[in-house]
Formats: sequence, structure tokens, C-alpha cells
Amino acid sequence: MSEEVKVPYRIRTRVSEMLGVRYPIIQGGMQWVGLAEMASAVSNAGAFGLLTGLSQPTPEALAREIARCRTMTDQPFGVNMTVFPTITPPPYSEYIDAIIEGGIKIVETAGPKSSDHWGKLQNAGIRIVHKCVAVRHALSAERAGVDAVSIDGFECAGHPGEDDIPGLVLIPIAVKKLRIPVVASGGIGDGRGMAAAFALGAEGINMGTRFEVTQEAPIHEAIKQALVAGSERDTKLIFRTMKNTARVFRNAVSEETVAIENKPGGAHFEDIRHLVAGARGKAALDAGDPQGGIITAGMVIGLIDDIPSCEELIQRMVRECRAQLSGALATMD
Repeated sequence: MSEEVKVPYRIRTRVSEMLGVRYPIIQGGMQWVGLAEMASAVSNAGAFGLLTGLSQPTPEALAREIARCRTMTDQPFGVNMTVFPTITPPPYSEYIDAIIEGGIKIVETAGPKSSDHWGKLQNAGIRIVHKCVAVRHALSAERAGVDAVSIDGFECAGHPGEDDIPGLVLIPIAVKKLRIPVVASGGIGDGRGMAAAFALGAEGINMGTRFEVTQEAPIHEAIKQALVAGSERDTKLIFRTMKNTARVFRNAVSEETVAIENKPGGAHFEDIRHLVAGARGKAALDAGDPQGGIITAGMVIGLIDDIPSCEELIQRMVRECRAQLSGALATMD
């Protein structure tokens, strides 16, 4: 995109000031997608890119990825760390050490056990944006001293929680009850959604699926084309019977997963492990097989009809956002 057509203004909110970016747009921490190619492209376009910590197999690999990203952008970027209780957890503390030693200033956390690591991050002077799916969790995070909350509506990709509250309700409730900035997440893919988020009181937005369908996203073109072809009805909720709901792309694997879950008598995780294994999903992304594994995607795919560069997408969204907000005001006497 030429310099002449770039949006000449910034969007100033507490979120953009905290992140040090022109636009308060955060790229979601997507497993297997949040690599240096993705994060640097978003940051170079004036938004805030995130490396996904656990996309790296070891803390040492994360340290190398942080260093690699610094060779690709001189703009601010952060790291996402999702911490869930598991039988054999990865060495989370060592990943946190890699983040600190890498000079990262902003970390997005998610998961009920991420609070175990907030003190260490805060002692290192790192600002925390905590992603959650319920206002009660957001309030707990605020009390623990996080700097901002990213609140995920039911429309989102990944884990929307078990309350099924959409963003149109969830975001303004969070804004009303919290003192810290709120970032709207889930179901946003264009400037209209961004304008709506600001109208609801959010001071920034988070997008995962939309950035997944950009030129720089490090996944196979066939996957991107499948998401473009999908409608708002082409997602599936898996793990629903296990109280660990996840929204993913509707394909042969997710359909089979839900069918097994819904069998009389229910299912155990071992019954579907072979279908939902992360390695199988990564292989599908790499090979360009939309039917080959679990592919995380939100309902926003219904709004996606092209594969722009990150800069083209962000510039377009900022222009659309301003036009939508200005147009709404112009109709009021």
C-alpha cells in the first residue's frame, strides 16, 4: 500500500497508549499461527502483533522466536501465554523467563492458571492484558492488578466459556463494571465491528480469525480459501459435553468429534483424542487440508471475503470505523 493512501491519523485510547501503537487493534494469540511472520506484519501495520508462546516447543525456541521477530519489526509486539491446568503441563515458568529475558513489555494471558505467573511478570515491569470470557473473571483479574482485560464474546474462535453470552451484551457489562480498559474480542472482522466495539465502550479490539485470513498468516493458502468460502454457520462447538467448549471450523473432523460426544452415554476425551490432537490440526494447516484436522475459527468467517495484507486490512478497518461513527452521528439532529 502506498504512503499516500495511508490513514493520516491515530486512534488514541488507553489501550493504544499502553501498547504504544497507532491503532488499538490486537492480533489474537493463535496456536500455530502466531509466529514472527504474523506478529511482525501486524505491528508494522500500526497495530499490535502477538507471538503465541506455546506455538514454540520449548522456552529456548520462544526466546529465538522473540529475537527473530525483532529482526522483522522495530515496532512493539508482545507474547500470548495461555495457561491451563493439565496432567503434564509445559514448563510455564521457563517460558515466562524467556519472555522477561527477551525484553517483552506486554503479555496477553489466558486460562485459569495464568494468575500464577502474574506476579513474576509484574515484578519485571511487564504490562498484562488478560483474556477472559466472563465479567466475574475480569473483575478478579482487575483486583489482581492486570492492566487491561480482553473480553471474549460467544461468537469467538477457541474457548468461549460455558455461559454463551454474546459480545453485544458482554462488552458493555464489562465496561460498566471495570475501571481498567476493556478490549472487545470475538466476532470482529471489519471497521463496522470496530466502530460497534467503541460504541459499546471498549477501548480496543482483538482479532484472531480475521488475521488468520491475511497474506502474511503462516498457514496454507487452501485453508485461507476455505475460511473465505465459509459462512457464519460454518463453525462447530466441540467439547461441549465436557464443559470445555471450543468453537472451530465446521469440517469432517469437527463433525465426527461432535457425533462421538453426542452418542448415548456420552464420551470421554480418550474417545476423541485422535481427532482433536494439536499435531493433527497443525498438519492440516501446513498441508492445506481443510478437512484434515481441527481448525480454530470464529463466526466472523461469515464477514470475510478476501485475503488482504495486514496493512491493507488495518487501513481499511480504520477508515471504515471512522466512516461508520461519523455517519451515525450525522444522522442525529
